[in-house]
Amino acid sequence: MQHIFLVFIGGGIGSVLRYLVGLRFNHENIPYGTLIVNIIGSFLIGIAMGYHLKSVNYTLSESQIALVIIGVFGGFTTYSSFMYENLQFLINEQYFRLLGYTLLSLILGFLAVFLGFIWGKYI
Repeated sequence: MQHIFLVFIGGGIGSVLRYLVGLRFNHENIPYGTLIVNIIGSFLIGIAMGYHLKSVNYTLSESQIALVIIGVFGGFTTYSSFMYENLQFLINEQYFRLLGYTLLSLILGFLAVFLGFIWGKYI
């Protein structure tokens, strides 16, 4: 039950942070805020997992994983918003933006999580 509470608290914190970034960076034409939170969140998840898995003993507790990785970082990143924004591009027949935003999000997201993971192993 404690881990559920930690995910709940962390998810709330991450969601509020995501909302604030969206307010600041989302624009009518391109939702930069969602792109930013997904790239930063992917990088932070990579760092945390690299740090956690760098030794046989694992460095993060289950409570820390529940609060930070699943809660805060999970609440901060947003696949559902990403899909909604892509649907809006499709509905508005903005195919170039749909393709560019999707590719940019996937490529940068993967690079961020991978680089974060490598970096996290050396912290």
